[in-house]
Amino acid sequence: MEHERILSVYECLCRYTDKSKGISLKEIKRYISLSGNLKNVSDLTLRRDIERLVTMGHDIRIEHGPHNTAYYRLIQHSFSFNEIRFIVDSISINKFLSDSQKRRFIRKFEGMCSDAEIRRLAGRIPLNSGSVFSSELMDNLENIHSIIEKNQKINFDYGRFNIQKKMVYYRKNRNIIPVKVIYFSTRFYLKCVDIESGKFRTYRIDRMKNISGGETVVSDFSYGEDSDGVVLDMFEPEYFEFVTLHVKRFLMDDMIEWLGSDVNIREDFDDEEFIFVNARIGISRGFYR
Repeated sequence: MEHERILSVYECLCRYTDKSKGISLKEIKRYISLSGNLKNVSDLTLRRDIERLVTMGHDIRIEHGPHNTAYYRLIQHSFSFNEIRFIVDSISINKFLSDSQKRRFIRKFEGMCSDAEIRRLAGRIPLNSGSVFSSELMDNLENIHSIIEKNQKINFDYGRFNIQKKMVYYRKNRNIIPVKVIYFSTRFYLKCVDIESGKFRTYRIDRMKNISGGETVVSDFSYGEDSDGVVLDMFEPEYFEFVTLHVKRFLMDDMIEWLGSDVNIREDFDDEEFIFVNARIGISRGFYR
């Protein structure tokens, strides 16, 4: 009950105060009574709760108004308003969440805003509901991270489209270790190591289901952060090579976006409409595509 009350007091301060507006203990009592069904809480108890919030690092200021009434203001929330707006906008355009999931997440962040800030959030990016998404994606991600933490092998059904454009799931014996979850080109992928061959395998997480952990293994396999060059897709390159591309000048921005700011670019003095782009690139089927 004590933790519930302190959280309710914090929610009240988030919702109704900011650096220019405060509320009294009487108003806090009314809020926790209506929202948390917490009645008959004394002023002394509320003051102690606010002191505990201050001790936890929250910047709560006290001002005294007419009739020596104290007004409490939460100056800095856990996130700034601009940070919350960025997160809310990111949720709104996320293709992997349903509308109901988006609204539920957004309401949680609205609980960290004042009423005035919630009104400012009203102009957020509209919910993008036209995308195809997997409602199981979040559960899949949580399950996979748990298996990676436990150093287990992984088993799952994997889906592929058939000729009728229906997703068909297949299950087979997999002797693989999950290594790392990667986000690439708007999709989540799981990198695994085949124990027998030592080669990497890549799977789209939104096409996995019935995920389960297998036996615990001791392995020194790791998916390195440092590559010997630019990797252009999710699949491991066969080798790395310095590549020179002869492209139209208007593609220069795209080249820098894809290959990084360290890419070498030089003029084609024989044709001003073209440039030469040189970078060390992982050679794979993805590169030729």
